[in-house]
Amino acid sequence: MTGGGAVDDEDMPGGEADREPDPSDSLRTFGAFLQALREHAGYSRTEFANLVSFSKHTVESVELGRRMPDVALVERSEEALGNTGALRKASKYVTRGRGDAGLAAWFRQWARLERVAVSLCTYECRLVPGLLQSEGYARAVFEGTVPVAPDSLLEDFMARRMERQQMLFERPTMPFSFIVEEHVFRRWFGDLEQMRQMLDHVLELSTPRNVTLQVVPLEAGLHACLDGPVRLLETPRGQRYAYSEGQQNGRLISDVKEVSLLCQRYDTLRSQALNAKDSRGLLERLRGEL
Repeated sequence: MTGGGAVDDEDMPGGEADREPDPSDSLRTFGAFLQALREHAGYSRTEFANLVSFSKHTVESVELGRRMPDVALVERSEEALGNTGALRKASKYVTRGRGDAGLAAWFRQWARLERVAVSLCTYECRLVPGLLQSEGYARAVFEGTVPVAPDSLLEDFMARRMERQQMLFERPTMPFSFIVEEHVFRRWFGDLEQMRQMLDHVLELSTPRNVTLQVVPLEAGLHACLDGPVRLLETPRGQRYAYSEGQQNGRLISDVKEVSLLCQRYDTLRSQALNAKDSRGLLERLRGEL
């Protein structure tokens, strides 16, 4: 991750930070590594917790492999323990175990930030955004991956995708903004009924007042976001992050200037896309043509 803001445990939703299922070997290893460095530096757990501005309970949970290390904890621990870069590098390989099943390794940091965000913006030009995908659409996407995922892993993917969508219902005051290219909704998959279900699902999920869906019509021509899909969010402390994804990789961006540029591009595209009412009308017409 590039330099910039970080998420403190105060930003985590109530109880969320402590619920880490089935610690993985990588979690335990990272925790033991952090503990060894702390003890080598001569800090007690309480002293170290005060130094990095996290609770003693949080530090203990990470060291014992019970909790994923927050971005802020990793960065502050680096600064307190010599700034060698060892903790930053090690944190990239940490997974929860079963709790991370269904999430690509490069997406996990962003997924954690999503849980604390106070706003979320998504531009997509490849496929229906994951938060709006119908079950049939999501399954078709996962079944089309190469290499082919085994059935057990496919079900993990599906469960996590549907679980993430609950954000739209559980956080009714948080603004969600989606800008999607028209051709995404025209791309055929499955049979006629699955296409209808996909459009019905998108229309249903974009109905709440806190969810805004704008479609970029085919005739809109070239625009500011042609470099590819992008996601933007803001944390409770006003820090902004961006995320971009490509073939077999993803990039979490916290550099203030780069995030600001991507926000400008997104805002420009908002003015070029159809407004929410006209976008809904377009999707309803597409649904009626099926």
